[in-house]
Amino acid sequence: MPILNKDMTLCISLSARPSNNGTRFHNYLYDQLGLNWIYKAFAPTDLAQAIAGVRGLGIRGCAVSMPYKEDVIALVDEMDSSAKAIDSVNTIVNTDGHLKAYNTDYTAIEQLLKSNAVPVGYSVVVQGAGGMAKATVAALRDAGFTDVTVIARNEDAGRSLADQYGFGWRSALDGGTADLIVNVTPIGMQGGPEADSLAFPEEAIAAAKTVFDVVALPAETPLIKAARVAGKPVITGAEVATIQALEQFVLYTGVRPSDEQIRAAEEFTRAQ
Repeated sequence: MPILNKDMTLCISLSARPSNNGTRFHNYLYDQLGLNWIYKAFAPTDLAQAIAGVRGLGIRGCAVSMPYKEDVIALVDEMDSSAKAIDSVNTIVNTDGHLKAYNTDYTAIEQLLKSNAVPVGYSVVVQGAGGMAKATVAALRDAGFTDVTVIARNEDAGRSLADQYGFGWRSALDGGTADLIVNVTPIGMQGGPEADSLAFPEEAIAAAKTVFDVVALPAETPLIKAARVAGKPVITGAEVATIQALEQFVLYTGVRPSDEQIRAAEEFTRAQ
């Protein structure tokens, strides 16, 4: 990494519980590609002031994580179709003070469903109704899945999300199951109040054919560990994080790293 200097381009991330995943991934690639850039994670105490800082300080890029993916919409100048379609933002690009919002979470979910060859005939349960859930449900719908149920304790948010894409809503799993179970809540997230909890009961894991947890830290969440023990194919949040971070990197820099560089950055990130 270059020594800090006045010409260095800054990118940041905003999250209630920042991790080093994005910091390591982006900074590794900056170093490998010889870019005079630096990436830093923040936990904002005032979101509006943080976004004003992005604009006022000329910060090039800003990643947005839970729980700010919907709240930032009112603070940007333009919504790309990827964010506008699902009313959720995970990336902001600053071009001369003009803030344009994108969503690369959708791209990551879409690619992983395809690369893991998850059959569109599977029944699906998605637990959660926040910004990441919107990206997940939209990607499922666009991939051709039709039997999808949103599980959310917040009836207004859950019903709204399910209705938007023509799916069903329930307040709780209540002993039900599905071929594909997807956790898009903070359950199992490192540092959170439910870090050691299973996002789905063991009987749902046993009945599932594929288990998907979008929580990126730790890479092996309690849900993913339980699914591996049960012999189930898994899709991890770490995989989501790599793809969405890569697409952010391209949006910020205009440079797409080679496959070898991406794999090395992913390995470096996971070695923390």
